[in-house]
Amino acid sequence: MTRKIGHALYDILTAIDRIESLTRGKTLDDIEASWELSWLVGRGIEIISEASRAIPDHVKSTRPEIPWRKVAGIGNVTRHDYDALSNRIIWGVVVDELPKLRIAIEVIAGSLKE
Repeated sequence: MTRKIGHALYDILTAIDRIESLTRGKTLDDIEASWELSWLVGRGIEIISEASRAIPDHVKSTRPEIPWRKVAGIGNVTRHDYDALSNRIIWGVVVDELPKLRIAIEVIAGSLKE
């Protein structure tokens, strides 16, 4: 099971790295002006969402500051209710949520190595 968790954690961190690289120096206006940027960031969020489902609840419970249900749920929105998902919401995830998620995932990954 640890291998599956490790793979999921890696995928989440990789997606966060890629989103950060794409959005570095960008603004909400930039994401609204570029469908390519919006789609790529949305895809990264889908990957994060799906990978988060592979993390067992007992591991998630060690990081209660993360809204795990919302992390998993946003993937359903990006896939099924994409027309209800605004660039403003995506940008809020990038700016407000991904930095906190990165810290939590790095801590979890570190605890698995010990």
